[in-house]
Amino acid sequence: MILVAIVAELLEEYTAAVARAMEHLLSRAPPRIFPRRVRFLVLRSLPFASPPPSPLSPPPPFTVRPAPPPFAVAGTL
Repeated sequence: MILVAIVAELLEEYTAAVARAMEHLLSRAPPRIFPRRVRFLVLRSLPFASPPPSPLSPPPPFTVRPAPPPFAVAGTL
């Protein structure tokens, strides 16, 4: 089972590397070799290809509130 997990991880990394290489090659290829439609279809079908930029803005940053002061013991104030 461990060997299967290792092979699956290697294949996932290999697939991502091949997808990045294909994306790079197709983005640099002249239009006469790969027309825009063909390039779009190939890039869109690649697994692990970088997604199109999101039009949504990122969520607001997480803010941390300061911790409340420790409880005062009655009669020490």
